[in-house]
Amino acid sequence: MTAQNSATAADAIAVRRSESTAENTADGGGFSLGTLLAALGVVAFSLTFPSTVWGLESFGPWSLVALRGTLAALIAGGFLLALRVPLPHRRHLGGLAVVAGGVVVGFPLLTTLALETSTTSHAAVVVGLLPLTTAALAAVRTGRRPSRTFWIAAGAGAAVVLAFAVQQSGGALSAGDLYLFGALLVCAAGYTEGGRLAREMPGWHVVGWALIGCLPLSLAGAAVALSFEPVRLTAHGVIGLVWVAAGSTFFGLYVWYRGMAAIGIPRASQLQLAQPVLTLVWSVLLLGEHLTPAAPLAAVAVLVCIAVTQRSAA
Repeated sequence: MTAQNSATAADAIAVRRSESTAENTADGGGFSLGTLLAALGVVAFSLTFPSTVWGLESFGPWSLVALRGTLAALIAGGFLLALRVPLPHRRHLGGLAVVAGGVVVGFPLLTTLALETSTTSHAAVVVGLLPLTTAALAAVRTGRRPSRTFWIAAGAGAAVVLAFAVQQSGGALSAGDLYLFGALLVCAAGYTEGGRLAREMPGWHVVGWALIGCLPLSLAGAAVALSFEPVRLTAHGVIGLVWVAAGSTFFGLYVWYRGMAAIGIPRASQLQLAQPVLTLVWSVLLLGEHLTPAAPLAAVAVLVCIAVTQRSAA
């Protein structure tokens, strides 16, 4: 996430902490530390797509996703065991399966397949719509009725991303775009269900158990994929794999949830608005991509739409 995946989960997977506690922590000197932790989480998530591109230098898409899930599950399992976290209740298993399917498997797989043909900057703009997708799906799932302003801003954001994708693909949506839009839907479903579960357990426990639940599938997938996809180990490829597994999927989620607990979800959400823009920066600095004027303009337009939806939902 998972990770960027994970990444835009601010409004979906809540921290099991009251707002009053968060405000007290902030006032008591925890604000600066909480802000730093949340910001580190955003930076970690923003590196996911560039790291995935690096990982694809050494591994095929299926191998990369399977190895990513395996390593992340082993790391999460180690922490869950070390902290003696109790097993989830049986009533949580269905929800954890949805989280696993959307956040642990669906989003990483679909975005990795998309990045075989799409640029990182292109993917960052499209997936920048994830907060709006999650908020809309959560409204449907919970029966809440957001304001008309919310839906207008959400529709405008969707229109901007669709127009950008069509313009960048020469007048028609590409296969990479379809993968990215599919990733939006499955990840939003995972975040929405994770938000429901996180009312009963800490958010990182939700992700940890979802990773553990996928470990058998990840191991089997890695064994099969590595047998037919060539492996060409490079420094970039190994670093990319390690980062998407340990950095984006585990470290990013850990500091993100700790930061949200300290400063509160609304403040942390404002920090996350910078994530697509940071990914655009990394795509230039780390991958040497050339940004078309449409990419930053579309990213800023989406950020404005997200900011409007947050204010209208406040």
